Order: sequence, then C-alpha cells, then structure tokens
Amino acid sequence: MSKKSCDLQDQAVGRRIRARRLAKDMSQTDLATQLGLTFQQVQKYEKGTNRVGASRLRRIAEILEAPITYFYSVSDQRASTTTEILGFVDNAWTLRLIRAYSRIENPSLQQVLLELTERIAGEKTEDRVGD
Repeated sequence: MSKKSCDLQDQAVGRRIRARRLAKDMSQTDLATQLGLTFQQVQKYEKGTNRVGASRLRRIAEILEAPITYFYSVSDQRASTTTEILGFVDNAWTLRLIRAYSRIENPSLQQVLLELTERIAGEKTEDRVGD
C-alpha cells in the first residue's frame, strides 16, 4: 500500500474524529492547536487521506473526551450503521438540529417536527416511527 492511498479503516476513523469534534463544538483549528498541528493536517485525518498514528489517536481521544475504542468499529454490521449515521453528521447545522431535536421531551411534538421536516425535504411521511 502506498502512502497516498486511502484505507477504508482510516476513512472510518477520520469520520469518527470529525463527528466527535463537531459534537464537542470544536473547530479543526482548535483541535489542531491542541495537537500542535495545522488545521490542514486535521482535515487530512478526517478525510482519511493521512493515517492517524496510535499515539496521536490517543491524544485526539483525550482532547475529544472519548474512549479510544470510539474510533474503531466493533463489527461489520455496526461499522456500516455508524458509517451511514456519521455520513449525515457532516456539518455543524446538522449536529445542532439533532441536538435540539433530542432535547424535545414531548414525543407528539417530535413526531410533528419530524413530519414537517420530511415534507420540507420532499420525503414521504407514510412510515411513522411511533406507529
């Protein structure tokens, strides 16, 4: 394997770094500063372009307050589900929306908001989660 090739596991680790960083409301620059790197290097880690070494990943886990196992998949089925989920959480607005939605305590209100959002997005609302 050449240094320039992207490994699927490297990409998965990168997506998890990005998701955790966004969940912590941290910019790439903030993470890079704490690691003593440039934000471009963090970008490369998150895209899976550059492989994250073990000691660097341990430091990232400490900074992002996550167990190091968070960055690795446990099984193939769980990995594909995590990849699908993390694929959607790719920007701060998405994360803000998920956070706000999860704080709504009224299930009926959550359902109405979900249906409204699906209609705005042009998706079907036939398959109701609570039914």
